[in-house]
Amino acid sequence: MTGVPPSGSPAVEAARALVADLVAQGVRDVVLAPGSRSAPLAYALAEADARGDVVLHVRIDERSAGFLALGLSRGSALGPRSDGGTPAARPVAVVTTSGTAVANLHPAVLEAHHSGVPLVLLTADRPHELRGTGASQTTDQVGIFGTAVRAAVDVPAPDGRAGEVRDLLAVVRRTVAAARGARDLHPGPVHLDLAYRDPLHPADDGTGPVAGSAGSEATPVAESRRTVEVVPPVAGPGADPALPGDRARTLVVAGDGAGPAARRLSEAQGWPLLAEPSSGSADGPLGVVAYRSVLGAAGLADDVEHVVVLGHPTLSRPVQRLLARPDVAVTVVAPGGGPWPDAARNATRVVGALHERWFAPTRDGGAFAARWRAASDAAAAVVAAATTDEAVQGGLRTAPHAALAVARAVVAVSGADDVLVVGASNPVRDLDLVLGLDSGPAPTVLANRGLAGIDGTVSTATGVAVEAGRAGRRARALVGDLTFLHDVGGLLRGPGEPAVDLDVIVVNDDGGSIFATLEHGALAATGPAAGATFERVFGTPHGAHLAQLCAGYGVDHQLVDDVASLRHVLAGPSHGVRVIEVPVARAARLEESRDLTARIHAEVGRTLAR
Repeated sequence: MTGVPPSGSPAVEAARALVADLVAQGVRDVVLAPGSRSAPLAYALAEADARGDVVLHVRIDERSAGFLALGLSRGSALGPRSDGGTPAARPVAVVTTSGTAVANLHPAVLEAHHSGVPLVLLTADRPHELRGTGASQTTDQVGIFGTAVRAAVDVPAPDGRAGEVRDLLAVVRRTVAAARGARDLHPGPVHLDLAYRDPLHPADDGTGPVAGSAGSEATPVAESRRTVEVVPPVAGPGADPALPGDRARTLVVAGDGAGPAARRLSEAQGWPLLAEPSSGSADGPLGVVAYRSVLGAAGLADDVEHVVVLGHPTLSRPVQRLLARPDVAVTVVAPGGGPWPDAARNATRVVGALHERWFAPTRDGGAFAARWRAASDAAAAVVAAATTDEAVQGGLRTAPHAALAVARAVVAVSGADDVLVVGASNPVRDLDLVLGLDSGPAPTVLANRGLAGIDGTVSTATGVAVEAGRAGRRARALVGDLTFLHDVGGLLRGPGEPAVDLDVIVVNDDGGSIFATLEHGALAATGPAAGATFERVFGTPHGAHLAQLCAGYGVDHQLVDDVASLRHVLAGPSHGVRVIEVPVARAARLEESRDLTARIHAEVGRTLAR
């Protein structure tokens, strides 16, 4: 690590030490699948690759990454040794982010287990305090590979304490020895589950986090001594295990799967509604358009006293920061006996259901709700102006906010009976910003938000489309290019299989634009070297030709360059599976996002000051 400046991040420092130690132990090849939680390892590996210490291989699909690592390890044993013996396979490391990405390694792990191939699985994980809270892309990764690994270690998140790097490297050396079969002559895969806390990136000045970045962990902004009251189900007349009090300044947060109860509650009580696209409540009359940007408007949310959470909210950092405020009481409605979502670890009360009295119309919300409605209208005007046909008339390949305009067009042509499956990363967030802009009921929106992975989305949409067709409903899918490529095999369907009608709209910006809107995009803007690192391990441009892929699968492909043509194509009848590719630019995504947010904040501020 000579010549490498301090990172300002215990996570990055630990990752650099780990990579250097792997190199010292003879690891020459590392396969990386892009992700945010694994960013410390990505930065460390990019540096090591630039120095020539390792050969870095980047792959979009974790299944492919696992088998590439397996092939590299097996290939390293080809050729005779100088003493005439059979050479031992070198360990090869493979890196993934958290969530479903880890599970995608399992087929390669099983093969490595049964064939004795040494793989070192480095899976990033949320820190221990976020596990079991409903935090996005967080599941139980410890022991996920069962008996198929020679060793498995749950490594706690580094926090900068004295001696923690030494302890980490002691674990790494034991684990790599197990992968080699150094003591039992039984080589095979090993698993290091590596927890990381923010900041997940090196500092832009070598001393601290990137200026202006927002943490992705829902950590309370101040220590809170509150305790959470978990209310057991109570039966009988008059029982009301619902809310801590009749508070006027209340917001309703509807996460994935909240269902119509969130909208009913909002309308009955006159409470503003912050509803994710797949909540089932996103078309409520009190829904706040572009709520995640509106939340940041100066002073608007300062007087919020209470939030009722339904479903599993995962999309918005501003919402998580709101739920983490020590001055806000949080009621979580969590039916059933499973864990309740509380990534901020700040819930006041957890209930299984809301009493019916809360759904009886009682008030209009007063001045508090009126301010939020005004803020919503102001934000809607800004987003609508940025996504009109005139605003993108130069063509979607070059127009600002093109992906937002695509999402708006998809919603505009969809009826109340239509079903829209939306992919993770930017498509679901784009949809989140444009819902409510145009009149008419929104389609039913479905998304794989349990772990918010990009894998399997084409196949999921196909299954939804089969059932939608049986019910006489039209199905569409809105996905990004990486999500599409991750499951392009989902297009393959034999001639004897049930018919399916499905339009797959692929917003193709040739890479992972979601990372540009996170801290990594801000860091990439600090210089050419940082920009090149970002493109390699986060942006992951692929240059794939979707038309040729679709032709190989026997699926219709249409290329669309403007919004009017997109609406025309989507309004026509759908027969079979169609892939509608919409190329957009990726380079300015961070600047566009910041600009739109700033304009929303300014317009909301002007509106509330009148």
